[in-house]
Formats: sequence, structure tokens, C-alpha cells
Amino acid sequence: MGNFDKLHHICIVVADIDKTQAWYESIGVGPWQVYPPLKEYTDLQVPDRDGFFNLKYRVCNLPNIQLQLCQPDDRPSPQRQFLDTKGEGVFHVGFEVPDADAAEADAEASGLSVLMRGRRDAGTGFNYYDTGQSGGVVLLTRATPKAS
Repeated sequence: MGNFDKLHHICIVVADIDKTQAWYESIGVGPWQVYPPLKEYTDLQVPDRDGFFNLKYRVCNLPNIQLQLCQPDDRPSPQRQFLDTKGEGVFHVGFEVPDADAAEADAEASGLSVLMRGRRDAGTGFNYYDTGQSGGVVLLTRATPKAS
């Protein structure tokens, strides 16, 4: 199984998460949930920790894919930079993998560099890859904790 063969979500960066969520709900897309606290990531490599921890996320689990809305605050983050330079739009496309570390190693062996990464205590977590210029969008792999 490859890193990019199990689509999980599309993340859209927005300026006003409440307004955007209300619009999606008005056309029948919902329900939305607040993403769990980002503080669960204890091993974190991001440009600015405060910028990361202050990102607001909402998720909508559709039958075939998850939609995510992300609103950055004014602190530095790739999401804030995206919003400031490109406006609202798709920031990343996320793929589910069984092992975050193995996915990172495989991607780097394929020539991709890691833009940001985060791990929970159990080793699950995410990798953002620096693919925006060559692929048109940032790609992400994520290993989700197993349901108990």
C-alpha cells in the first residue's frame, strides 16, 4: 500500500470558519464537529507552535470523505501564509496511512521533503509534504489512533 492511495480528507483554509460552516450547512453539507484539541500532538515540528495550536478546525464526515475547514489566526503558519497570499481555498489533501513514521521515511526516499510533522504519544500523527509548487497542493499523510 502506498502513501497516497487512501484519500481521507480535503482541507480548506478560510477567513471566517463560522460563516463558511453556515454556508455549507445551507446547502446540506453537515453536520460539523470541532476538531479535537491540537495539544494532543506532543512531538511537533512546525514553523510556529503558537500559530499551529491556534488553528481552528471543523470537520464534516461525509460517507466517502472528510471535509475540513481551517481558520488560522494572525500568528505565523503555512495556513496563514496561504490565506494571505492566495486567499481561501484547498490548502491540503490528506491520505490515511497505517504508520506515520514509515510514511515519512517512504516519502523522503521518494524525494519529498517534510514541511511540518506532528506525533501523539502513541506515535500516530501527521506529515505535511512540501508539494505545493510541484503538485499544485500540499499533500499530507496521517495515521489515526485505533478506536478502542
